[in-house]
Order: sequence, then C-alpha cells, then structure tokens
Amino acid sequence: MKTDLSQKLFQKALTLFPGGVNSPVRAFRSVGMTPLFIARAKGSKIFDVDGNAFVDYVGSWGPAILGHANVEVIREVDEQLKNGSSFGAPSPKEIQLAELVRERAPWIEKMRFVSSGTEATTAAIRLARGFTGRDDILKFDGCYHGAGDPLLVKAGSGVETLGLPDSPGVPADVARHTLTLPYNDLPAVQKLLAERGPSLAAVIVEPVVGNMGVLIPRPGYLQGLLDACRQQGTLLIIDEVMTGFRLAPGGACELHGLRPDLVTFGKVIGGGLPVGAFGGRPDVMDRIAPAGPVYQAGTLSGNPLAMAAGIATLRQLGKAQYDRLEALGSRLQAGLVEAASAAGAKVQVNRVGSMITVFFSSEPVFDAASARKADTKKFARYFKVMLENGIYLPPSQFEAAFLSVSHTDEDVEVTVAASRKAFAEAALA
Repeated sequence: MKTDLSQKLFQKALTLFPGGVNSPVRAFRSVGMTPLFIARAKGSKIFDVDGNAFVDYVGSWGPAILGHANVEVIREVDEQLKNGSSFGAPSPKEIQLAELVRERAPWIEKMRFVSSGTEATTAAIRLARGFTGRDDILKFDGCYHGAGDPLLVKAGSGVETLGLPDSPGVPADVARHTLTLPYNDLPAVQKLLAERGPSLAAVIVEPVVGNMGVLIPRPGYLQGLLDACRQQGTLLIIDEVMTGFRLAPGGACELHGLRPDLVTFGKVIGGGLPVGAFGGRPDVMDRIAPAGPVYQAGTLSGNPLAMAAGIATLRQLGKAQYDRLEALGSRLQAGLVEAASAAGAKVQVNRVGSMITVFFSSEPVFDAASARKADTKKFARYFKVMLENGIYLPPSQFEAAFLSVSHTDEDVEVTVAASRKAFAEAALA
C-alpha cells in the first residue's frame, strides 16, 4: 500500500492545522499511524490520493447511510445549487424535510434546524435550562454529545481516543453543573434524581452509544430513564445525532418505544452535508426565539443544500433498506466472531443494526469502564492489518463502524477474510 502522497500532504497539513487535521480522531494517533488523504468516494468504497481503494466502514462518521456519491442526493443538491446555495431566509425545502422527519418520528412535533450535531445538543441543553429554570444536567460517562463546553465532561469519542478526560478551556464553574454517572446503571440514575431532581434541567443520553464504541442499552434502561425524569420534571434529551434515521425510520426512539421530551439529530438527516436539528414537545420548543425567550440562531440554519440532501436521503430509506442493513450487519458480526475465535483473539463484537464495534476484551463491554479495559495496542495492530488489506475502519477503539446500503455481500466477505489475518496478528501483539 503506497502512502507517499498522503505522507507529503500530512507534512504540509501540520504547518496549517493543529495536529495536521481539522478534527482530532482523523489524525490516526491512537493507531500509531498518519492519516490517509481521501480523493474521492463512491458507494461503499473510498479512494485515497495514492490510488489505494478501501471498503469504507467510516461513512463520514455515519451520514453515508446510502453510500457515497448517491445519485439522487447529487441530483437534488445540484438542482438546488443552480438556484442558490444560501438565502438567510426561509425556503420550502425546510418544510419538506421537517415533514419527512415528523412522518418518521411523530414525537418530534416541532423542530429547529441547525448546522451541526454539536449545535443541536448545546441548544437543546440551553432550551431545557430555560424551560425548567434549573441549571444542572446529567450525562453519562463515555457519551459524547459534541464539543460544547457543558458536554466535554467525561466525554467519549475523540476525547477518549486522545486520553483527555476533560478539556482545558472549559471553566470549572461551567463543568460543575454537569453531573455524570455510568451508562446502563439505572439504579444510580434513580437515586441521583431522587436526591437532586429539583436542580436537574435535563438528562442527556446516547440511546445506543457510538462514541465509546457501540454500547448497547440494557432492557428497560432507556424507558427507566424517561420514567425517572418524569417524576422530577426533568427533561430527557435523547441524542440521536448518530442513531437517528440510521437504526430505524424513527431511530433508536422507535426501536425502544420512547417518546422523549427532546431529540437531537445530525449526520443522516443531512445526507452528508453539514446539518443538525433538535425538536420534541411543542410546549418545550415554543420557548425558543422568536416564539419564546430562549435564544438560538444561525446564518446557515436550514441551508437549502443541506435540506435538499436530507430530503433525498430520507426518501430512499424504507423498510427494505433497513432490513438490508440488518442482514448485512448480522452477517458481518457473525463473520467477525468466527474469525476472531479461529485466530484465538479475545474480542467482543457489539452491534445494533448497521453500527458495530470490535472490542479487544475478554469481558462483556456495556459501559465506559468496561470499554476502557479493551486492549488498544491489539486494536491498533488489527486496524493496520485491515487497512493494508483494503478495509478502512474508524482509527480508534472507541468509535463505531458503519454499514451502508451500498455495501455488498462481497464487501462483507472481503472484510471477514481480511479480519482473519488481522485477528491472528493482533492476538500476537
């Protein structure tokens, strides 16, 4: 595998960007490598500047559920681009996408489009505080809700990958209002809410964690959170930036029968363009300006190009597509388990739908503490061998991998075949 041009570009990037990248996990530091620079992508494949081709399981960190360069998405965006890229004014496509969202997730009665998942979660937190008149929030160890100050406390994702438990630059006075508990420990939440419920504006949670690797909620956990919040007048914010419209037409909320107060979205909802959204109960959402006093605004909110991409994406996601994603995910999981067993590698393969993570651990992985026990050195070796064999995985033990409807049975077979070599070498690391 040639990487000459990628290496040269990275050296140049180091003179222009902190760490040579514009988002931390892309730096490949946790796997002891330097990043590849991607030139183009199509379907389930990406192609780097040195001409190497890979089966892609990053999928732009989740949005590429249809695969890369989807014909319908390109057509809709191209048509909109001919008519203008940004108006700073309402456009019909905002209504069209909002109607598609509410059709799939009827508990989202009103919503606000923004430009990123981080913007959605930070605005949802501000709204919850404004609605309840309370200051404190509860999040869970290892859950990542974007790079907003109140949420960079025991965050997963890139923070975990780089070994930064908290971020300098977040004032202690801000951080003290963010309480944390282990994910999947419902009694701990019930106890905290019983003691401090009157001070808690919101509980925010990834329903299926993807930013610590895939962590699966225990039966009854999510409904238990909602019930405990209801007793105290605390809002429950389900962060579906990653899971929304990926795990089902109505996301993880549909899978678990939830009707939360607020939901945040990103990734799939924009079809690969920068977009986010938050929405939920109308009495809560009507506190957002200009309907209410809680301020939130953005020049590119409801950007027509992003709306066009989102519309084209959601219109192509029906039962057949979700059934296909489940079948591919099940086949990949079974193949990885078999390959690891044959190689003597001790792993846990956590999967929900089209999200999957291989943890190098001999114990079940269900929260941040158990995830942190995974052997990152073995993962790094596994990652490198997979890359050398044409498989592009997230360059971190603590990130989810994603399937798309463009992945084929052959892609899965090639991935499993590569994993046999990779598991064998990782077992010796």
